[in-house]
Amino acid sequence: MKLAADDDMPVLDQEAFRPIDRARLFAEDDFSHAPRILMLYGSLRQRSYSRLLTAEAARLLKAYGADVRIFDPHGLPLVGSEADDHPKVQELRNLSIWSEAQVWCSPERHGAMSSVMKTQIDWLPLSSGAVRPTQGRVLALMQVCGGSQSFNTVNQLRILGRWMRMVTIPNQSSVPKAFTEFDEAGRMKPSAYYRRVVDVMEELMKFTLLLRGRSDYLTERYSERVETAAELSKRVNQRAL
Repeated sequence: MKLAADDDMPVLDQEAFRPIDRARLFAEDDFSHAPRILMLYGSLRQRSYSRLLTAEAARLLKAYGADVRIFDPHGLPLVGSEADDHPKVQELRNLSIWSEAQVWCSPERHGAMSSVMKTQIDWLPLSSGAVRPTQGRVLALMQVCGGSQSFNTVNQLRILGRWMRMVTIPNQSSVPKAFTEFDEAGRMKPSAYYRRVVDVMEELMKFTLLLRGRSDYLTERYSERVETAAELSKRVNQRAL
């Protein structure tokens, strides 16, 4: 694309700079399959409230017409303790690649997300060969609290979602005193907190339907057209600067 003389930008790579492609931006949705949503929760306890909240949200997503998979973190090793070909790691990564959207739900511990939640996210690299397990996926965030309501964990997860180049929806859910919000059968009681969960799942489905088929284009970058992944890796990993 050639610019007028008055608008000349000599440092701009003219080959990599591209005008907005409206055909790709407004591409038709692929209705051949239900929206694919992966759900992660952050506790291994037998009565895990993050798991119960995830299961409640999964019911809603299925009612909205989604194809839902919930990853069981039991048996997932700590990052670095096993090779990438560990079966649980491969299961998690394959589910992430399969997904078009994700839900992350963690308990808040010591003012932060749980180690179980962080381990799952740490096993999802930004890139794995030519495949990007998270880029362009829509993301919804939830947390459960043992005491009063807090937003520390969803705020941290939002930072991670941005780092993983995911499209994180504006709404989010934080359930305080979670032990009071579920009955003996593990179902969420009627409350404003339940209504917020419905809001979040509804918004997630809307964003997922709106963006699928064009997420790759939305997360495509000028800088990556200028500099290949190999060149970038070589530059940022220089031993002496």
